[in-house]
Amino acid sequence: MRNIIFVSFLLLWVGVNAQNKTASIAKLARPKLVVGIVIDQMRWDYLYRYADRYSPNGFKRLLNDGFSCENTFIPYTPTVTAAGHTCVYTGSVPAIHGILGNSWYRRDLNRSWYCTEDSTVKTVGSTSDAGEMSPSSMWTTTVTDELRLATNFRSKVIGIALKDRGAILPAGHSANGAYWFDNANGAFISSTYYMKDLPDWVKQFNNKKLPDQYLQQNWNTLYPINTYVQSTADDKTYEGSLEDNTFPHITANITRDKYNALRTTPSGNTLTFEMAKAAIEGERLGQTANTDFLAVSFSSPDYIGHTFGPNSIEVEDNYLRLDNELAQFLNFLDGKIGKGQYTVFITADHAVAHVPDQLKENKIPAGLLGETGLQSTLNNMIEQRFKIKNAVSSVSNYQVYLNKAVIENEQKIKEAIIDRLLEFPIIVNAFDVRELNKIALPVGIKNMVANGYNQKLSGDIQFIYKPQYFSGGNKGTTHGSWNPYDSHIPLLWYGWGIKKGKTNRETYMTDISPTLSALLHIQMPSGNIGQVIEEVIQ
Repeated sequence: MRNIIFVSFLLLWVGVNAQNKTASIAKLARPKLVVGIVIDQMRWDYLYRYADRYSPNGFKRLLNDGFSCENTFIPYTPTVTAAGHTCVYTGSVPAIHGILGNSWYRRDLNRSWYCTEDSTVKTVGSTSDAGEMSPSSMWTTTVTDELRLATNFRSKVIGIALKDRGAILPAGHSANGAYWFDNANGAFISSTYYMKDLPDWVKQFNNKKLPDQYLQQNWNTLYPINTYVQSTADDKTYEGSLEDNTFPHITANITRDKYNALRTTPSGNTLTFEMAKAAIEGERLGQTANTDFLAVSFSSPDYIGHTFGPNSIEVEDNYLRLDNELAQFLNFLDGKIGKGQYTVFITADHAVAHVPDQLKENKIPAGLLGETGLQSTLNNMIEQRFKIKNAVSSVSNYQVYLNKAVIENEQKIKEAIIDRLLEFPIIVNAFDVRELNKIALPVGIKNMVANGYNQKLSGDIQFIYKPQYFSGGNKGTTHGSWNPYDSHIPLLWYGWGIKKGKTNRETYMTDISPTLSALLHIQMPSGNIGQVIEEVIQ
């Protein structure tokens, strides 16, 4: 009898442990594919501003069946494309990852430096120099790098965007490939950093000449133009133009720099979606035993937003079309990868300010610095007062770089520059960035400035504009400031391992990579400072 009881107990113990082991293995499982989507210049409120005309299967599918972090913010300045894409995928900030902006001043070279430029590599797929790019200026690893490391480089990582920086920085240092659009030949290209020749699937995709087909279709509104009640009138003097600034936009007649014009139409999104599908099929992403990662950035919303502004019919029409194409892409993933077998996140690299003249039309204070260049203004002032020429080397990313080789009394020059900057009515703060801790600023703004300050690369003096004010031309708009209209971004999660729901708790762009790392059971990127958003993961 005792033997029977002992055997029964032993069998029960083995069974329980087997179940626990199975459960443990299940917890270590990963999705077949992760698709990271960054929409270049998407304000958080676009999720709801146009919701009455979104389809059930695009943004609404993610909102209803996925998880939305409703109060996600960028935790640094400047809020621009290169820094945003880098932050999303590194969980880090310019102070650590080294990508200060789209460009920044290099004291050692005495010139502006583009975020992905690399003269040691060559273009693949074109005779232009548009492929002389790599992630070499990014100091940290990305979550895509960490996935490659975690699987001993068996996982594939591909980056795709119209902009080189939107493809390269998310894909990381160890990517299998990154592809971006070249205006010179209307095709996707790459760099010898990744490969010696384009894969056959990319060549076949380029041979379809889709950009030429899209340009011939012109751009008219998806719905009758009088139904775009969320937008201003079509003909506004403060909007930029795509040959003209009203619908229909006849792109078929554009001959000069036509492929650059394609970027400022929804067809740029269509082209990017088609390239993403071709990559999934050509690289067999999500179809092996290892988790793969497709990092896709949609650049056209940024071109359209800069040109026409967030209250334009062009922006509204772009997002209605983008929603439809997102629905088609999710259906494609359902069929190719399998519903519930992939994980998607959608966010933005930054948002955007309203066009100042549109705000002024509605009695909201707004404006521009004016046409006077800050660098020349400051240099003229210093030359007159101190008899020093070219004391300011550059003004970029809301910072002033001093030419220290010609300056003897740096403190006096700094004080004079700060005083002059504060004479501009639209500049409300200017300070020696190394004295940040002594400056009376709200904690949130102070943290954003600190996170954007890199002691080896940044300038000497920081300045801050009034809300709704910035420097630029009198057409269209821009972004880059600390303000919520530039820093409040969407963050949607959907698919494998993701709960349904939402949170209004404040979360940050830096939290995306550690959350993905926790989901995938891999190490977080080397410069990560974000936190796991625990509510997201099942």
